[in-house]
Amino acid sequence: MSNLITGQAVAEHASRDSCWIIVHSKVYDVTEFLDEHPGGSKIILKYAGKDATEAYEPIHPPDAIQNNLPIEKHIGAVDINTVAKVVKQVTEEDKRRQALMDARPPLDEILNLHDFEAVAKAVLPAKAWAYYSSASDDEITIRENRAAYQRVWFRPRILRDVTSVDWSTTILGSKSSLPVYISATALGKLGHPDGELNLTRAAGKHGVIQMIPTLASCSFDEIVDAAQPGQPLFLQLYVNRDREITKKYVQHAEKRGVKAVFITVDAPQLGRREKDMRMKFVDDGAGAKVQEGQSGVKKDQGVARAISSFIDPSLSWKDIPWFRSITNMHIVLKGVSTPEDAILAYEAGCQGIVLSNHGGRQLDTSRSGLENLIDIVAALKTKGPWPNPNFSIFVDGGVRRASDVLKALALGASAVGVGRGFLYAFSSYGQEGVERAIEILRDEFEMNMRLIGARSINELVPEMVDASALHAHAGITPADNLYNTTYQPLGLASFKNAKL
Repeated sequence: MSNLITGQAVAEHASRDSCWIIVHSKVYDVTEFLDEHPGGSKIILKYAGKDATEAYEPIHPPDAIQNNLPIEKHIGAVDINTVAKVVKQVTEEDKRRQALMDARPPLDEILNLHDFEAVAKAVLPAKAWAYYSSASDDEITIRENRAAYQRVWFRPRILRDVTSVDWSTTILGSKSSLPVYISATALGKLGHPDGELNLTRAAGKHGVIQMIPTLASCSFDEIVDAAQPGQPLFLQLYVNRDREITKKYVQHAEKRGVKAVFITVDAPQLGRREKDMRMKFVDDGAGAKVQEGQSGVKKDQGVARAISSFIDPSLSWKDIPWFRSITNMHIVLKGVSTPEDAILAYEAGCQGIVLSNHGGRQLDTSRSGLENLIDIVAALKTKGPWPNPNFSIFVDGGVRRASDVLKALALGASAVGVGRGFLYAFSSYGQEGVERAIEILRDEFEMNMRLIGARSINELVPEMVDASALHAHAGITPADNLYNTTYQPLGLASFKNAKL
């Protein structure tokens, strides 16, 4: 105990000239980091000399502070019994949100994934909702991701014995109870104190595969430790500028039993997610304003920029052989949009690709993964027999129904990733919400497979859908009322009430 730093000693460093903070019972000197912090210095100074864990935890990966601060700035462990508790002020907004939480619909009244989104929109803090729901620029692509599925129509077969239907499948060699995997989404603790562990526990219970995000709120090992023995897990990877860090991370994941690494390839720079960015201007406590006279400091980058500055923009095709040399896991490229790149991935020895536009969060007006699927399947058929057991095509973005998944499978996808749907489920109801979401999808699969006349995933063929309108980006397709109800339109810059 004699080596522990007292809370009183930490409290003496509570200024811009000497700023110490406590995170997870460890003391850090962040004085020189104040003006580099993407969220601005003010939010850090608010906790100068105090325990900042509660503010830090939801919006940073567990190891962010260790990775961003030189070791000499790691002061040591604190005697937590001597630290004065930061009294959290309960605001009127907090009271309103708690009232909404208490008034949530019971889970048995949640009938579809749209319902989870509507509840999450109401109960999440504004910053969390902005981060989760935002997309880039004019948010055209995020809306197109959803609209694309409405332009594909079923051509059901009849008079088939559909007493028994089976929607289970195998994804990259791992069994799955659904032709769906839980796609990686960052910062789960913004939505629920248990963060991504809600997904891990529910996935293990129901035989669904979870993709672990690089930018999870929970640590990688914490997530793996929460999994059941033999539970299949995938890893989503943002490649670090320091390749040695990436190598250690990937090889550690392989040792822990992860089956595949999904390398994100569509984010050399993060898109401008304006809903998230505007949160920087909501109040001074959000760190919107940095030191006057400071040049080159981004004041309006939102939560996303605060956690992603390590991502390497130099990642290129020449790095794929290196990845193949450091791991035996399946290698999948996440963020492919064109037949040309799909073929390059195939020729590079990857085991699959994800047709993804990052949930509409990167290049706005990029096409949906579903639309790209047709051209990419056609291109890969020229490389040999199809389906190819050694090369998988996955699709994500915009999926809210099992019928969406069935359309993608019929057009050649191996499985489909669902991210926000499960994210909103646990943000609204925790692990039980994720389990309910899986049950809803299971019920929808049973109904829709019977109605289209497919008794197994293998019986889903292109002839069961009419995708002739998929490339037409304008039409008279009926509006998706449920999605449009939860979608929050972009806003413009606001006047300050205090000035009026």
